[in-house]
Amino acid sequence: MLRIPLKPRENLNQIAEDYGFNFHIIDDEIYWDESHAYCFTLDQIETGIEDPTAELHQMCLEVVDTAINDELVLNQLAIPELYWDAIADSWKTNKSSLYGRMDFSWNGYSTAKLLEYNADTPTSLYESAFFQWQWLSEMTACGLLPTNADQFNSIQEKLIQRFLLWRNEYPFYFCCCEDSIEDRGTVLYLEDCASQAGLQTQFLYMEEVGLGVGGVFTDLQDQIIHQGFKLYPYEWMFQDDYGPVLRSQRTEWVEPLWKSILSNKGLLPLLWRYFPNHPNLLPAYFADEQINIVGKLKQDMGNNWQGFTTKPLFSREGANVSLFLNHENEVITEEFGEYAHEPRIYQASALLPKFGSDYTLIGSWVIGDEPAGIGIREDRSLITKDTSRFVPHYIMG
Repeated sequence: MLRIPLKPRENLNQIAEDYGFNFHIIDDEIYWDESHAYCFTLDQIETGIEDPTAELHQMCLEVVDTAINDELVLNQLAIPELYWDAIADSWKTNKSSLYGRMDFSWNGYSTAKLLEYNADTPTSLYESAFFQWQWLSEMTACGLLPTNADQFNSIQEKLIQRFLLWRNEYPFYFCCCEDSIEDRGTVLYLEDCASQAGLQTQFLYMEEVGLGVGGVFTDLQDQIIHQGFKLYPYEWMFQDDYGPVLRSQRTEWVEPLWKSILSNKGLLPLLWRYFPNHPNLLPAYFADEQINIVGKLKQDMGNNWQGFTTKPLFSREGANVSLFLNHENEVITEEFGEYAHEPRIYQASALLPKFGSDYTLIGSWVIGDEPAGIGIREDRSLITKDTSRFVPHYIMG
């Protein structure tokens, strides 16, 4: 895993505009950064990221299968009891999922460690699936990268194939909130993939989703939404006035309700509970467990102890995540946000590798149940946020 300096394309702004990449610059700061790229060997990708992603995903499915029948676990996940039966039903009736992203701390040679699984509403999809492939194609075509350079990236073709599951007589709605350019870009990209799969598609802001007679989700023309994708997390929907309508499951939302278990940071202590000492897992515990948590984390990590991290169950984009060196009063870094009062988990730290002055996070994409590619984010902070830069990658040898 090498960080290779490169010259950005002179017409990058025009290229981004031509392809609708409207958030390649965020708040006048570079988001898409092609001044360098990460180079891997094929063996590094296959054994270091792809294989662990596949194995961990199957482990996550086992967690769901156990959790839906365990009231203590559902309480620890802070999922309202009102939705337990519907979540279990969505799992037992095999409601299909579309995608997710596992975030790893990995330096290219040691064992990758899972930091979390963004299984409900992960972003950075368009830049991972399409724009970094477009970058590779152009860089190899003009001789700035070797012509045999490759990329771990079958995301788009797998998305199109996956959308075939929802091809029927009903339109497929794509929904996100009005106030996010990045979310709108992600949804536009997914809508394009669905169209390529032959689906009838319609776009609707979440603020425009209505309720029809009998308790159904409707569009602006009061037509029933039979199926749709929502870039809007379940923990928000559970708190909304129309949340109880989810229980009827007359709308098949993607992701399915059972993904609310995997998108919860409580997944991390559950994985450690059911698969203790797995090489790709970090020790993790719920904050309310009746043990000396920091002492137990230190014992579990042994000579690999690097401190610990606390995370709210429903934190997004690094909000309210805190990293501690050894004890609770020795903070390395923390991010503030709106999740300070949420229940928390404790997780042993695997600090992100540092390249130059930047810390690097690898996001490994799962489409359906298969690993499909990676996206890399960089930040001067150890906590990756929504403004952290995206950096492309390629494979040699």
